[in-house]
Amino acid sequence: MSTQQIVDLINSEDTFVPAAVAKARKGIAAAVDLIVARFCRGGRLFYVGAGTSGRLGVLDASECPPTFGVPPSMVQGIIAGGRGALVRSAEGAEDYPEDGAEAIDKRQVRADDVVIGLAACGMTPYVHGALKRARRIGAGTVFITCAPEAVAHIPAEIIINPVVGPEVVTGSTRMKAGTATKLVLNTLTTAAMIKLGKVYGNLMVDLRATNEKLRDRSVRIVMEVTGLSRARAKRLLDRAEGRVKAAIVMHFRKVDLAAAVKILDESGQFLRRAIEGAL
Repeated sequence: MSTQQIVDLINSEDTFVPAAVAKARKGIAAAVDLIVARFCRGGRLFYVGAGTSGRLGVLDASECPPTFGVPPSMVQGIIAGGRGALVRSAEGAEDYPEDGAEAIDKRQVRADDVVIGLAACGMTPYVHGALKRARRIGAGTVFITCAPEAVAHIPAEIIINPVVGPEVVTGSTRMKAGTATKLVLNTLTTAAMIKLGKVYGNLMVDLRATNEKLRDRSVRIVMEVTGLSRARAKRLLDRAEGRVKAAIVMHFRKVDLAAAVKILDESGQFLRRAIEGAL
């Protein structure tokens, strides 16, 4: 094959992924509802995986705090082989179910938590060990796999099974299966955070402005929602100690930061409820 033919083949195979994820939408929605219910009980979400799947879980977990302003403990990623496996292959680490169970114990998983197993092949011993221990504890359990033949053997109450078909390079599940897993994880946490009031419309009003880009985004969000100029939006954010949601409440309800925080608490942290009637 020519270089262009190789690129075109990979691209043509990738087009099957969104459709496969769409067919799994009912399981994804059920998992979102499970996650939200456990979050509302003070629970946490854990991803458990090995190799590409494990890295994707850690990635999704690490992006939740800056995007949605949640504590790092709320969504956590567990990967076979530990932190070193994030940057170096540790394929043998996935072979021991007892290590997966031990990882669940180390994180002190509780019945109010949700544990999501990630395994493209559906049979990774480390992940199965973790899920079985989580079920014994009473935690909610979800499994994401692209292998339909493995579904009957998976120890989880909800199974999300986007069937993407054979990989361009046989067995290289970092490709279509990895892409499908990433799409599912994006949807799970984003939809869950939406249902917890972490957005207003399509704006991430609970973001943590930890760098210049996010500080600028905070200003732009306040400008868009309130109609204020950039200078006035900056001053308002300064008074709100950088908290976008509180700043917007301060503007519409004509209150100080302490009162805005109280209004948000009374509104379940939903900005729309907090400013309802003041628009």
